[in-house]
Amino acid sequence: MPKPILIDLVSDTASRPTQDMRRAMAEAPVGDEQRGEDPTVNALNERVADLLGQEAAMFLPSGTMCNQVAIATHCRAGDEIIAAEGAHVDGAEGAGAAVFAGSFVRRIACGRGIFTPDDIRSALRMRHAKIPRSRLVALEQSNNRGGGSVWRRDEIVAVVDVARQEGLALHMDGARLMNAVVASGEAASSYTALLDSVWLDLSKGLGCPIGGVLAGSRAFIEEADVWKHRFGGAMRQAGIVAAAGCHALDHHVDRLAEDHDNARRFAARIEQVPGIVLITSPVETNLVFFDVGGTGLHAEEIGARMLRQGIRLHVQSDRRIRAVTHLDIEAADIDRAADALEQILTG
Repeated sequence: MPKPILIDLVSDTASRPTQDMRRAMAEAPVGDEQRGEDPTVNALNERVADLLGQEAAMFLPSGTMCNQVAIATHCRAGDEIIAAEGAHVDGAEGAGAAVFAGSFVRRIACGRGIFTPDDIRSALRMRHAKIPRSRLVALEQSNNRGGGSVWRRDEIVAVVDVARQEGLALHMDGARLMNAVVASGEAASSYTALLDSVWLDLSKGLGCPIGGVLAGSRAFIEEADVWKHRFGGAMRQAGIVAAAGCHALDHHVDRLAEDHDNARRFAARIEQVPGIVLITSPVETNLVFFDVGGTGLHAEEIGARMLRQGIRLHVQSDRRIRAVTHLDIEAADIDRAADALEQILTG
């Protein structure tokens, strides 16, 4: 039998609901979500809309569904989405934009996933019947493949300004939005209110078992509701899972700083191991990417050896590994994982 996973650093989606969260879920008042009669879902939607400075919001089963509903609402067949190279909407959603909206991504190469107004201008298509139409700018906060990098408010405002000048809609993938808020000290609404759509993930750093909340204007959410139904997203007594989101917003936001500290702790430890080179530097949030090409071992072999000790990492290529901290990871776990990695590589 495989060894139980004792320290799971593969993703913050590995986080599990706490006992208090489970209790809140069990006690949640519920109703028919599709008819707008679930009081807990309604309360969560109102709360997230207010948090993000938007008029309305919609509870959905997953973050990917939030992205795809938003893209389908904004775009039409043949439209182009401008996003950072490596963005989740580009490489991690089964080409959903092409399948559902008939749209595709024009990638901006920008290192840590933070692009500039000039990058957008360079990516814009000329207005011509023969040329794809630039329609949507998509930002990811924080940026996963950028090493958990955080968009600052002034950077977002600059992108918003050029997008408005060019008649483009703006969408934010908020997979780790609250990590960015805690890391930067900038309230989400200070920039999310400027966007046409944005969603907040519940199932990563906030520790919920399922769900995301998509927000925008009332007109946007009304149109998005059509796509929600087309995607099969109608739910019934969904307050049971929405209650987890309400609990998380009350109890799991400020503690994200602990995850960031643990990520920096792990990075500082492994940076001293011969052959390891940090890709994420500095560590801004809860993601640590590192290169093991100089160790003499393939990343898959390192991952397999760690797993045999009950420690799981995310092997991304023959030399690239990711570690993600979350509410189930403590400082002692970080030290144990770093010790195990050092032992494997230095023997």
